[in-house]
Amino acid sequence: MEKRVFSGMRPTGKMHLGHYLGALKNWVALQDQYHCIFGVADWHALTTSFEQSHLLERNIIDMVMDWLSVGIDPEKSIIMLQSLVPEHAVLHLLFSMITPVGWLERNPVLKQQLQDMGLKEAVGYGHLGYPVLMAADILVYRASWVPVGEDQVPHVEITREIARRFNFLYQEEVFPEPQSILTEVPRILGIDGRKMSKSLNNYIGLSDSKEVVRKKTLSMFTDPEKIRKNDPGHPEQCNVFSFHKVVNNPSLVELKRDCEKGVLGCVACKEELSRLLVDFLEEITPFREKYQGKESLVEELLVEGSKKARPIAQETLEKAQKAMKIAYQFVREGKEGVR
Repeated sequence: MEKRVFSGMRPTGKMHLGHYLGALKNWVALQDQYHCIFGVADWHALTTSFEQSHLLERNIIDMVMDWLSVGIDPEKSIIMLQSLVPEHAVLHLLFSMITPVGWLERNPVLKQQLQDMGLKEAVGYGHLGYPVLMAADILVYRASWVPVGEDQVPHVEITREIARRFNFLYQEEVFPEPQSILTEVPRILGIDGRKMSKSLNNYIGLSDSKEVVRKKTLSMFTDPEKIRKNDPGHPEQCNVFSFHKVVNNPSLVELKRDCEKGVLGCVACKEELSRLLVDFLEEITPFREKYQGKESLVEELLVEGSKKARPIAQETLEKAQKAMKIAYQFVREGKEGVR
């Protein structure tokens, strides 16, 4: 079987620099090496945002627009919408029958989310089962590789455990045990020094205008020990310097030296970064003009991609049902009439 890559994102709308460095950059490279399927996980979005479901459609279009802008190519990869491939839900149901609750309760990602959202123990059924649905997303395509950010590695590990458990219980190697693939820069901090996040409003957006990029850059936190321009700085402790590394500043060595000597002030440093960031964003989104404002094209690509994904998912589900001995003969014989 051809080795496949699967990865997906919850549709939260427009993408930021953290999304690019943590996932999209890797996706673009992988699509030239593997058969890639990239999924819009709209059902996953309901685990924590079920009260804002009216925002999903807009968020889906904005997110996929950014995917296409950075070079996710529908001619090379399948771009699909989770809810258009119902086999994800059926496999999730089957997996939920064999997954111990303890595996989910020990999930470190869930514990962190509960803390961040202030939910304590008030977790919903769907939220608790998030890793099981994620396992179904990956395994319904029998993916061998899963490019993810480092915070999602525990979910991939649960996917591997579910695959092992299924294969052991039903004595058939239906599912591979997928491996995580991390990017070179799996995480970047936001402009305030915390994790980059839209909920914290501390992000640099892939579609931000030049003016917005400059405004955000000038508001960035710098070395707290460098109070005045002539004070010696500590670049390795400064978030602005970390951004200079990301955009591959050709004068990085000189910048570091001048900062440490107190020759370079923080404002000048951030001004230079804002110029470099604008150029960097234009460089990594070479196809934005091709898709900008063409929402119907994005919608069409999602529908067509889902049509391509579904036969693969159907084949996997049939294999799983046969292994479980629930592909009943009378159903197979009469399924045309049932459907």
